[in-house]
Amino acid sequence: MALFPFCKTPSGLVRVTRKQLVLYCLLLSLLIYFLHGRKAAVNVESPHPVFHALGMDRGTEMTDMVVVRAVGQQLALETSWGAPLVWGDSSNSAWRRAEFTQRGIRTGLLVLVVGGYAQFLRRFLSSAEDHFLPGGMVTYYILTDNTRSLDPPIKLGPERELKVVPVAELPGWERLSQRRMALLTAAIKDPIRSEVEYIFCADVDQEFVAPVGEEILGDLVATLHPELYGMPRNAFPYEIEESSSACVEEGEGDYYYTSELYGGLVAEMYSLARACSLLILQDQANGVMARGLEESYLNRYLINRRPTCVLSPEYSWWDSALAADVPVQRLISLGRQCEALDQQKREENNC
Repeated sequence: MALFPFCKTPSGLVRVTRKQLVLYCLLLSLLIYFLHGRKAAVNVESPHPVFHALGMDRGTEMTDMVVVRAVGQQLALETSWGAPLVWGDSSNSAWRRAEFTQRGIRTGLLVLVVGGYAQFLRRFLSSAEDHFLPGGMVTYYILTDNTRSLDPPIKLGPERELKVVPVAELPGWERLSQRRMALLTAAIKDPIRSEVEYIFCADVDQEFVAPVGEEILGDLVATLHPELYGMPRNAFPYEIEESSSACVEEGEGDYYYTSELYGGLVAEMYSLARACSLLILQDQANGVMARGLEESYLNRYLINRRPTCVLSPEYSWWDSALAADVPVQRLISLGRQCEALDQQKREENNC
């Protein structure tokens, strides 16, 4: 019987008690203690969907929940299906950077900037100029409802360019998440696929704080969710409603990926965006929306078509009690960082 966070029985899904959950975590803690000689346990406060699934509202302190993480383990460098698991300072990454740099590749970086998200654009682009594929050929694609959000223009380095793609205003995050895959599909079809070899899609409310080089390039690239890396499979907040096209059956899935950064070859990204947009449209027609919104459909697709390159949580990180320890924080999510704070700290940080 699965203990975290639901159990499947002949009569359907039943919620596991907190007592059972704590017992499970304590047993896991003991196992880690004997395997690694130490353990880590913290009380946490987090808005992640896995805690909504446990019936804990946002902002509620979970004083009876123990989160256990193995400490001091050697970093995994490969997935079970043979794809590289990328840590920026590894020798494997150094080899990958050298290999791709020789090819003179132009890469696209796409962000959707609508409504209030315009406030993050300059910070995102300035940090990308410093850290995203430094010295490489990059085209920034800005899908926006306000072309004046870049006035005055940001100064770009050699072999770097910026293109604005106007889109209709999409008020509200939920509406935006329903449409982003469709907008990505259309943008790749014209003009992206004729201009770059690789394209990455990122949330604009992020900041690059350390180098993100050619080690990230691959046919189909996904990034591990920092709060769920190293957690049990049953902790992953996959969509469980069978009526949703994003539904993941028990036993499916290897990792849980974040929607903060993903990419790959233009053709692969077109297939991903188109497939996810069709799944979303199908659910909309049936009056359904996955609880993780766009991220749920992304994870459903990546179960069916495993990524050829998996980025470690170095490439999508924010400070929370659940976030995995990483050697280097390279891309920080400002938006999710704010979500991880209590109300007082949100006000202090102007969230």
